[in-house]
Formats: sequence, C-alpha cells, structure tokens
Amino acid sequence: MSSFRTLRALCLSLLLAGCGDDVPIKIGLVGPFAEPRATSMRIAAELAVEEINAAGGLRGRPVELVVLDDSGQAAGAVAAAQQLVADPSVVAVVGHLTSGATLAAAPTYRGTRPVAVVSPSASSPLLTDAGPWMFRVCPADAVHGVRLAAWAKERLGARRAAVLYINDDYGRGLRDVFVEAFTGAGGEVVTLDPYLDDLPSFRPYLERLRRRGGADVLLIAGTRTGAARILATRDSLGLDFPVIGGDGIVGVEQIGAAAEGVFISTAYLSEAPGAANAAFVRAYRTASGNRLPDHRGAGAYDAVHLIARAVEAVGTGREDIRDYLARVGTSKPAYDGVTGRVAFDEHGDVPEKSTVMGVVRNGALRVVEGS
Repeated sequence: MSSFRTLRALCLSLLLAGCGDDVPIKIGLVGPFAEPRATSMRIAAELAVEEINAAGGLRGRPVELVVLDDSGQAAGAVAAAQQLVADPSVVAVVGHLTSGATLAAAPTYRGTRPVAVVSPSASSPLLTDAGPWMFRVCPADAVHGVRLAAWAKERLGARRAAVLYINDDYGRGLRDVFVEAFTGAGGEVVTLDPYLDDLPSFRPYLERLRRRGGADVLLIAGTRTGAARILATRDSLGLDFPVIGGDGIVGVEQIGAAAEGVFISTAYLSEAPGAANAAFVRAYRTASGNRLPDHRGAGAYDAVHLIARAVEAVGTGREDIRDYLARVGTSKPAYDGVTGRVAFDEHGDVPEKSTVMGVVRNGALRVVEGS
C-alpha cells in the first residue's frame, strides 16, 4: 500500500511539474482579437503552433496557446497579464499587439512571478526601458519615423507636412520622430493635431489645413480605423495631397479606392524574399481563406518559433527562457525569421531591423520598387 502511495505521489509531482509527455507547454497569446487588426496575429501564431506540433512538439510535448483578449486597452492588458503570470504552465507570452497595452502590462510581467514577453508589433520608444523581461521582433517608431520623413522629403518632394496622430503611446512616438526628422531636413510642419478613433468628425482638422494653404503630404500616425475615416473625409473635401502612415494603419488597404496610393512604412510585407517566407505565406493563405499576412501576423509567427527554439535549448523554466532570449544574436545564434534577422540588444530591441515602404494598389499593400 505504501508503494502505491509513493507511486501516486511521484506521478502527481511529475504532473504538477509539467514533465508528463502529454502535458502541453503553454505560450500566452494576447491581443485585441475581437478587432480585424489582430486577425493576422492570431492566425499566424496558431499556424506556428500547428507546425511545431506536427514536427513532434517541444521536448516530446505538445504546445498549446493560451489566448486572451486585451481589447487593446490598458485595463484589459493588465488583467490578461495577471492571469498569465499566475498560471505556472505558461512559459512565455507573445503580445501585446499595441504599444499602449504592452507598456501597461509590462510591470506585471516583470513582477514577483515574471515571464518573458515577445511583442510582434509594439513599436513605442518607451518599450526600450520596459525591463529585462520584454522583447520585440519589430523595429521601433524611431525607424518608421525617420523612414517616413525621408520618404516625404526625398521621394515625394514635400516641403510642408501635416500630421494627424492618435493620442496614445504609439501615435505620439511616431509623431515626435517624424517631426524631428522632417524639420531637421528643412521641412515645415503646418498642422499637428491629436485625435481619438471615436472622434465624431475629422472634417474640422482638414478644413483648417485647407485654410492654411494645405500641405504637400499628410502623415497619419494612428490606426486603420482612424485612417479610413481620415481618407474618406479627405476625398469628400476634394483634397488631393498624398498620405503616408506608420504600420498602425496597415489594413486600411481593404477599404477600397480611398486608400489607393497611400504609402505605409512597415516591418514586413508578404512579398519579402526567401523560401521560408514563401512557405509561410502559402501556409497562411491556406489557413486564412487566401488572405495575406501582415507585419503583426509575421511577427507573431516569428515570436512563437523563437520561444520554441528557447524551450528546446533550455527547457521550460521562465528565467531560463528569458536568459536565452536576451542572448539571441550575441552568445546565442540570431533567429532568421520571416520578418528578417532577430538579434536582441541589451534592451530587448532589434536595432538591425529595418522597414520597407509599401503602397496601396488595387486593394493590396505592395512593396514600392527601390524601397
């Protein structure tokens, strides 16, 4: 009888430790999944897990996503983070999609039960100082802002720029870098206006811009929701200045003719070269009903596979995974993903990552030749 009790206790301890072959290794996935902008992130993350499990899982165990919706808001992000850190079976987290949500949740992830987080798309400069448990596979707003300013000046010949920015961490970060780079190159910013996506009308902003003599280019530093309304208002007023935007407005190409010709700086486009990306795009199209992945999806796909590499190398200990990630690109090999090479610096940033300029053509975001 005592032998039976000993065996039962041993089995229970193995299960609690997550050592059973059938006990899944759990990775958190957090984003605003009720919104269209997060669709690609979820599909791609699920695709990565399917690929890992089809190849035998990690250390002989299946991988499972713990999917939580943060609504893209601070309160939702903190609640999701609290749930994930409290679950000892969660070994790492992919998220959040937005900068504001990621920043809000960061103190929870680095708290008393810390867990490593890899964001696919949070680009705020403030994340550089969010702590040693935070990583991202996308370039920061500084890269996007400089690229957009140079594009406006050199490729569009703009001397006067107007800026409409969503009043959050993402919008303000992109605004600041663009304005500094554009004015530093001799340009003039004629209007600089904050907004929220639920603003009743963008008409007063654009009418005031017209009264001031217009602009050679309009930067939208916001989301696809606001961008769609701004573009519709621009057309209704008969304005014809070109529009540029950061990666937050990716998806606006789906609204139709109003988005035609919009230039967008993004970390990834599905036309990226390489066999690995071609295979990813094919698999994604099959999983999504023939849609194309965006930078959020590609980033999530890379983040899942990067965490999987860490687990294979060092096991499921949270601190071990964090330490492995922190050395990717230095004492550990860089990760060559579909979004490019991931090599983290001491802040969890990817300073080697660049951006690509896309342009909306016939309802799709395409690489601009020479960008």
